[in-house]
Amino acid sequence: MLDLPVFKAAAVQTAPVFLDTDATVDKVVRLIAEAAGNGAQLVAFPEVFVAGYPYWNWIGTPLQGSRWFEKLVRASIEIPGPEITKIADAAKRFRINVVVGVNERSRYGIGTIYNTLVTIGDDGRILGRHRKLVPTWAEKLTWTPGDASALRVHKTSVGPLGSLACGENTNTLARFALIAQGELVHVASYISLPVAPPDYDMADAIKVRAAAHSFEGKLFTVVSCSTISEEIIAALEADFPDARALLTRSNSAFSGVLGPDGRILGEPLIDVEGIVYADIDLARCIQPRQMHDITGHYNRFDIFDLKVNRRSLQAARFDDDIDEPETDLNSSPDAAGRNDPSRDGRNIQ
Repeated sequence: MLDLPVFKAAAVQTAPVFLDTDATVDKVVRLIAEAAGNGAQLVAFPEVFVAGYPYWNWIGTPLQGSRWFEKLVRASIEIPGPEITKIADAAKRFRINVVVGVNERSRYGIGTIYNTLVTIGDDGRILGRHRKLVPTWAEKLTWTPGDASALRVHKTSVGPLGSLACGENTNTLARFALIAQGELVHVASYISLPVAPPDYDMADAIKVRAAAHSFEGKLFTVVSCSTISEEIIAALEADFPDARALLTRSNSAFSGVLGPDGRILGEPLIDVEGIVYADIDLARCIQPRQMHDITGHYNRFDIFDLKVNRRSLQAARFDDDIDEPETDLNSSPDAAGRNDPSRDGRNIQ
């Protein structure tokens, strides 16, 4: 008998403690506790919430932003590491699934950082880390492109769960790759982007993308977007006098939950901080697929053929006599180098 979960989801819309990793991790833990206390079994956090987004790329020159890039590298975290372990411990303690965006620093490249989404089960296990495939526009000054090794749908207590970061939710093939793996719950993480072109409504754009994915895949999308705090503006104003004018445009952040018909469940949050809650019944994903099942009867796989390379990409591959295990995201490498991605061609550099 098909048994589909019914649960409450939570989407966080707030700002990190800008470039303060420990304080932001503590904020994540507090919000996990709050969401779980209100009955949520899934909580989604914004893109690169730990511990900030490189707005300097949009409001200054690359040279002006260089020292800020160093600040971000210093505030980035390694996975596995103590910061993500603290968040995973909270997920286990409060029995809640967590998707959180982080700036992830490569263990083997001091200036190499990724825009990463970490998925954690309600038992505290790190289920996956998805590195944003293509940094968007000015983001290319900051993040290294990821690979598809973690472009995966995870089995969780709330059902098959996938995620993408911000502009990736416009990538039709990335979205299809998740739907093709049976995704029923999708987390879309975003940042507030008031520095977009004047005719671009970021809040509406986020809603359109989420509605498209929900409607095409006949699934639920949980959208979590950050906000821009006074702290962020004040910090950047010292080097970028136009920061306040550029970072305070309204309709720049949207968080909410959308159903399989593409409609918003309840009231979303636009620009203001808070947590959005919605009740999700995965059985609602069944009937709409009788009409359009794009990974089933409503496609022509004799005509279309999508191939996804899920091999981990890295700077170099090393052939050793010793067969080392894959990197364990739930434990730290030991002194002997076990769980060292550079020792195994299957792992991420």
